[in-house]
Amino acid sequence: MMKVCSRSFAPAVFALALIAGAVALVVVGIVIELTIIRRFYGRPPEDQLLVTFGIGIVIIELVRLQFGSLSLTVPPPSLVAGVTPMGFMIYPTYRLVVMGIATVALLVLYIVLYRTRLGMIVRAGIEDSAMVDMLGINVFRVFMVVFGIGAMAAGFAGIVDAPVVSLTPNMGESILVDTFVVVVIGGVGSFPGAILGGLISGEILSLTSMVDPAYSQVMLFAVMTLVLMLRPQGLLGIPSRE
Repeated sequence: MMKVCSRSFAPAVFALALIAGAVALVVVGIVIELTIIRRFYGRPPEDQLLVTFGIGIVIIELVRLQFGSLSLTVPPPSLVAGVTPMGFMIYPTYRLVVMGIATVALLVLYIVLYRTRLGMIVRAGIEDSAMVDMLGINVFRVFMVVFGIGAMAAGFAGIVDAPVVSLTPNMGESILVDTFVVVVIGGVGSFPGAILGGLISGEILSLTSMVDPAYSQVMLFAVMTLVLMLRPQGLLGIPSRE
């Protein structure tokens, strides 16, 4: 069942929801990192991947227990409701705004990762956390901050995406596998690769859906398999030194 919310959001209310969602997820992310994730840094990457999947399932079920499984439709802010004529087509105004928000978010993330001291420490810590620790930098504190920022981004993205998709406890599951494919195609650890992988995956899903939506996921995984066969590190990834 789906509950429809017919009232439009005032821009100020929507902005408040964005801030509240981001702040709440920062707290949740830091707590999860301190209590669970930190215990898995010394384990194989597969263990870290599995524990995050497990945490996601637990959180979904807790949300479902508290709020139920009833899906909601959230209207866009009244300021960007409706459609925008683009000459050859009309397009929902809010989706254009979402593209602008995503562009700005990517730009901010790029600046943080490649133009700040925090980004330099993060990238160095990923490559060799022991060496960073020997330099007197608490790399685990940095990882905690990064995990919190990642959780904040998830909360922010959830609020932004709510008017586009149905609001359900497991609304993130539908894009989780696609996100994994994007990272594999673009290259693990490559910021430009993630953007390129996202663009390629989006085009594959859109073009295949025009022909037969049932085969969109099949084509996505077929392209991922082809990339792994020809370039195991991804399109813009760096070969592992191990």
